[in-house]
Amino acid sequence: MLVAMISDDLARLPVASTQPGDHPRPQLLRERWTDLSGAWGFAHDDADIGLAAGWPRHPSFDRTIQVPFPPESAASGVADTAHHRVLWYSRELTAADLSGTGFAEGDRLMLRFGAVDYRCRVWVDGQMVGEHEGGHTPFSFDVTDVLSDTATHTVVVRAEDDPEDVAQPRGKQDWREHPHVIWYHRTSGIWQPVWLEAVPAVAVTHLHWIADVRAASARVRIRLSRVPSEALPVEVVLRDGDVELGRTSTTTRRDELDVSVAIPALTNGQAYEELLWAPEHPRLIDAVVAVGGDAVSSYLGLRTAEVGAGRFLLNDLPFSVRSVLSQGYWPESHLAAPSADALRAEVQLIKDLGFTAARVHQKFEDPRFLHWADRLGLLVWGEAPATFAFTPTAVARSVREWLEVVDRDFSHPSIVTWVPLNESWGIPHVSRDERMRHYARSLVGLTKALDPTRPVVSNDGWEQVDTDIVAIHDYASDPEVLAARYRDRAAVDAMIAGVGPAGRRLVLTGDVADAPIMLTEFGGISFHVDAAEGSWGYSAARSAEDFDARLSGLLDAVHASGVLAGFCYTQLTDTLQETNGLVGADRVPKLPIERLREIITGTRAE
Repeated sequence: MLVAMISDDLARLPVASTQPGDHPRPQLLRERWTDLSGAWGFAHDDADIGLAAGWPRHPSFDRTIQVPFPPESAASGVADTAHHRVLWYSRELTAADLSGTGFAEGDRLMLRFGAVDYRCRVWVDGQMVGEHEGGHTPFSFDVTDVLSDTATHTVVVRAEDDPEDVAQPRGKQDWREHPHVIWYHRTSGIWQPVWLEAVPAVAVTHLHWIADVRAASARVRIRLSRVPSEALPVEVVLRDGDVELGRTSTTTRRDELDVSVAIPALTNGQAYEELLWAPEHPRLIDAVVAVGGDAVSSYLGLRTAEVGAGRFLLNDLPFSVRSVLSQGYWPESHLAAPSADALRAEVQLIKDLGFTAARVHQKFEDPRFLHWADRLGLLVWGEAPATFAFTPTAVARSVREWLEVVDRDFSHPSIVTWVPLNESWGIPHVSRDERMRHYARSLVGLTKALDPTRPVVSNDGWEQVDTDIVAIHDYASDPEVLAARYRDRAAVDAMIAGVGPAGRRLVLTGDVADAPIMLTEFGGISFHVDAAEGSWGYSAARSAEDFDARLSGLLDAVHASGVLAGFCYTQLTDTLQETNGLVGADRVPKLPIERLREIITGTRAE
């Protein structure tokens, strides 16, 4: 019976590794869902009168916004960058919306949000279904029992994002009304997809894939929406295209279980490496997980990511990381991607430039970006957006969001390193304040407790605590200076024993004798032929020829290093007043892409 059920599911479910790339949860797909993007009613509520005025039951907003674009952006149709703390949204759910999910008797109807910045409450047909805090993490509400006996239903969302609250994890979003230095316009309210999905009463809610390639197996941690009232059958099938790699079945009476699937093909030394995921061959393994009456499509990558003997190790082999700082910001849509296709194009652009990795900076990136990184073969460093205050509130908010994102992104093979802190943002006195040091150390420990499969950089740039990688930021504009600093391990050890390039200690605690050394921010050369006053970079080029000479000089120095296990160039794109991208805000390269690739890879084209 189980075999027949799984066969039906394999034929019916979308294939996760080859889906179009528009599903908001690319590693947990069901047959049908309804995208709620598009026109919603909208209102600013500067006087905060909406609750008292009964807007949850009687929304009559006179403006329209295009969801999921933030109201500060042009793509939203609102394009208002002034400070507005409270925002309201409304949308009618039609019979077509519900039928698109396949909603039937006995199902539960889930209203899902990719992200709403910063906190929100949600009502359906005038009844509050839930609230959420955290501007970058997904959440959902079961709305089945509040649906009224009407042909259409009304969803109302109240979002609150205080622009001046620096205890919110905000990353590069400016707390001032106008962007300054390295900060840019805010992304408030709904900024990732909203969708409906019908699920069985007992449904799969989370999947964590753990590849154990040395034991020739993969393990999946399954979470369910509730404890089953009776034992339910569980079946997991792994496939590589049309070839079945492994299958296992069991039963469960609990809402969490671990299932291990043997993969005999991994014991074949001749075929072993062909099944592994890596940038040069991003092999994804498709999976179907069936529990009771629910079946979902997923995928995983078989790979290991570790550090040892001063190197970053991918699949047990030293891997030189060529990375770029990616802020995931578009002038027309801010932190929200202009489209799902734009996320694929961004990953492809990074690879076309010759990079093997991206450090997504001060942002928890859209899972659809991670899907394309998985699929096209791009390593990703997952970095948290910072607060700009150290208070109990800031700590609690940051830890909560960090744990939620580690949970959300756990199964993406592209993510190979976690970065919970950057440049002591939010912990400005970590070098002498033991509270801040305890906090930094606890983030490393919490991350490793949840995910022992990836290295952790405790505080990218300097003042690192118990870090797996010594990650250094150095914006020296003279290639000779850069070359001298990273000539060999002795030169770097001298900096570690003293102070780093930014005048701060590089490592506060922890044994880093065998840790990889990486230059995780450098460059930042500003070049823009039509640069306006206030354009910003760490150094500036006067022409394309000057930009080429400066860029190649810095990269040549880095490539010549005898100690660096990797690097991360600042940055991929221009971002408003930051004109230090390799490409413009329009994603057009500032030099011929073939020349940029030569410089970045340290090779010459044939």
